[in-house]
Amino acid sequence: MRCAYHAAGVCRSCTHLGEPYLGQLAAKDAHARALLSKVPSASGAVWHDPVASPEQGFRNKAKMVVAGTVDAPTLGILDEAGRGVDLQGCGLHEEPLRAALPAVAAAITAARLTPYDVPSRRGELKHVLLTLSPDGELMARFVLRSTEAVPRLRKHLPALMAALPGLRVVTANVQPEHKAVLEGPEEIVLTPDDSLRMRVGSLDLHLRPQSFFQTNTAIAQALYAQGAAWVDASAPRSVWDLYCGVGGFALHVAAPGRDVLGIELSAEAIGSARRTAAEAGLDVRFEVGDATAFALGADSAPDLVIVNPPRRGIGADVASWLERSGVRDVVYSSCNAVSLARDLAAMPNLRVAEARVLDMFPQTAHYEVITRLTRG
Repeated sequence: MRCAYHAAGVCRSCTHLGEPYLGQLAAKDAHARALLSKVPSASGAVWHDPVASPEQGFRNKAKMVVAGTVDAPTLGILDEAGRGVDLQGCGLHEEPLRAALPAVAAAITAARLTPYDVPSRRGELKHVLLTLSPDGELMARFVLRSTEAVPRLRKHLPALMAALPGLRVVTANVQPEHKAVLEGPEEIVLTPDDSLRMRVGSLDLHLRPQSFFQTNTAIAQALYAQGAAWVDASAPRSVWDLYCGVGGFALHVAAPGRDVLGIELSAEAIGSARRTAAEAGLDVRFEVGDATAFALGADSAPDLVIVNPPRRGIGADVASWLERSGVRDVVYSSCNAVSLARDLAAMPNLRVAEARVLDMFPQTAHYEVITRLTRG
């Protein structure tokens, strides 16, 4: 992959850019194997071939910092001095995302959405967050300092939607604090639609504005398929999907006679998951709650547990509960093999039977690794 921004030294986010892709993939696979080789319960694991991603044009999300001026906004990142670096042509984004960004920049100017200046703490618009569905539809979220500019954004919304026919969901998110936080708690939906359909395999997963979805749709599909295959091979009667997000794993493992429950702290994500389940006719229950508190407070345990936690991992409390719970099988999907290895070491009676690396983040050192654990 060639990148003019990297060559010019204005963006170094892709730390492995320039390295042959197959070498990157092999290095990630070797890194995961080396970390898990230090865990006794993983010594006999069967490692499947890693799953490759497209080298570029794979990101379904564009998280752009807005800077510059209202007449010449930059969409990208900030340099060390807090000035905007425009990255509208970033090759990691899927092509329709790149194509949409000039229209978004024009809408910022038309609506007089003054970019937020970090050094002076002045301005209104902090970020623009775009998400692309596999069907080419878009969600655009404008992260504002206050609601002051919302009427102007609403006024110029028809022109933006005319410029981007695939635009389905537009919101104003309010983040008033001066700190490195991507978004705030308040979301104002400006369109009739409040959910983006993310088609993954045979399912249309609903994605509401503050819901998490994997960055790489092709790898997300492979991840869910691998997890579902392992769950089906275990033939559990009951499954818990902790940290379920919009229900990707839980919905993919639904089956007649199987009791599936998803737990997630985000109410927006649970709303998305419930909507998908209802439309697909799947008998899956979803509840808002903290995964750790739910597990520790449960009176009984299911046959199988799926965990897909943040980078910090499941932590000592959930690992200890899984170790003593009697749960027969676990599918653990991790975006951080270091925390995964730590958690596995805390569950010695859950043996790692199979493992696989999936390259969710090409051109960087990050990747996803999924493991199947079984008791004994």
